[in-house]
Amino acid sequence: MEYIRQVFNRFAQDYDTQREYIIPEMRQFYGAAVWAAESEKPEPEILDIGAGTGLLSAYMLEKFPQAHLILVDIAEKMLEVAQQRFDGRLNTQYIVCDYSKGDLDGPYDIACSALSIHHLATEDKRRLFRQILSVLNPGGMFVNADQADGETPYFRERYLEYWNEFLESGPMTKAQQAEILNRRDTLDRNEKLSDQLAWLREAGFADVDVVYRNRMFVVTVARKA
Repeated sequence: MEYIRQVFNRFAQDYDTQREYIIPEMRQFYGAAVWAAESEKPEPEILDIGAGTGLLSAYMLEKFPQAHLILVDIAEKMLEVAQQRFDGRLNTQYIVCDYSKGDLDGPYDIACSALSIHHLATEDKRRLFRQILSVLNPGGMFVNADQADGETPYFRERYLEYWNEFLESGPMTKAQQAEILNRRDTLDRNEKLSDQLAWLREAGFADVDVVYRNRMFVVTVARKA
């Protein structure tokens, strides 16, 4: 996790500007996560796990403008960008910590995450899912916009080819593309979608489903009974 912190601190200022050239159908991807998040409260407590620059939180505020936001990330320079994004906004808290090991406090009405949890080891993912359930209010929702491995080696390779072609079709330089591929190959620990859904059910979530999938980019949603 310390290596991940260093890497993300290094490119924090460029993170947002590169998103649409790295993530195919980026707006649909984030849009599906926002659509999946539900709360009857006009001011829900929203925990953004691995919040980075606050991009997902910004989209969530379009749906829940009065929300109380808690942004958690291991990379302090990423959260500094988030603080600039939400400068002057009340009811917004920033916590620098390794969320895979620390206490998430709570309770929350919505827990969300985008492109972060796939960096964790398998057992850390499973432990985190259980902890998220424990800090949600009854009826609370966990929305995870993240990456998933192909169900077989054949589909894994096809998904990677699709992603490579998307990167090559964009405006980034060869050096920028190489840096992204190096981060992918060294930091990503993708799991099969079927395994992730099973772990959410094992954790105790009552309703678990997939609301978006574009090859390896998926949005899962799980509701606490």
